[in-house]
Amino acid sequence: MVERVSFHDEIRRNKIKSFFLAIIIVVIFAVIGYVISQIYAPESLFFFLILAIIASILYTLISYYNADKIALASVKAVLASPVHHRQLINSVENMALASGLPIPKICVMKGSQINAFASGRSPKHSVICFTEGALEKLNKQELEGVVAHEMSHIANYDIRFMTFTAVVIGMISIISELFLRSLWFSNSDSRDKKNGVLLIVGIVLAILAPFLANLVSLAISRKREFTADATGAKFTRYPKGLADALKKIKSENLSPSDNHRFPKAVAPLFISDPFKKKFTSLFSTHPSIDDRIAKLNAM
Repeated sequence: MVERVSFHDEIRRNKIKSFFLAIIIVVIFAVIGYVISQIYAPESLFFFLILAIIASILYTLISYYNADKIALASVKAVLASPVHHRQLINSVENMALASGLPIPKICVMKGSQINAFASGRSPKHSVICFTEGALEKLNKQELEGVVAHEMSHIANYDIRFMTFTAVVIGMISIISELFLRSLWFSNSDSRDKKNGVLLIVGIVLAILAPFLANLVSLAISRKREFTADATGAKFTRYPKGLADALKKIKSENLSPSDNHRFPKAVAPLFISDPFKKKFTSLFSTHPSIDDRIAKLNAM
């Protein structure tokens, strides 16, 4: 007998895990900052931090305030037609009522695979986009399940949450790069004065910290997908709809051109990996479809 799982408990668990994973990224940033401060004078660290913060925040803010436009342009999406896409529009309007969210901009993109994504910095500035394949292959309950999942990303402010992690990861990458480059320009006298072991630790951290931070970010992305599944089940009160949609996604047999239609940069936004990787790993943006289906079936 399958042990039943409350979607409320599932949402809470995954949000807590996402929060602690985000703290790990902040800790990585703090550790590398501390080590560099022990190697260089405090004013040097301040210089590194200012450059890292300015560069990371500027880049991320530009992406953050234009996330929906960038995503739609990259997949060549068009606005949904009230005539040809009436079922999709109705499903989004129903989920907006169920969730208490404003109705997002509704778009459609070409592609025979079943997929969809949501983007935007806030519920008032959000967009939801579906492939033509999803509209053709999903029945009403399955389509509503996928719509609810995407609306959940909007309700949970996932773009804002991932933007925060992107800022910190950006600062980790920039401060690591500045530190490594600074070693080439420091004179031999200053280098001799440094603690040799501490310097080696700093170099190792500068190399590994961006990699580790990105691994944690991918883990956060997978947890946010589980959270969106559970929140979507709360909106529809029918987890089977999304579970059945995921089964159809898993069983799709698509040509290589269909699998590589979309840019890799927007892949984390989709409900499933558009590149159809066979195995889930530490480097995956999405959790295993089988795990997602099992959790939904247990709700």
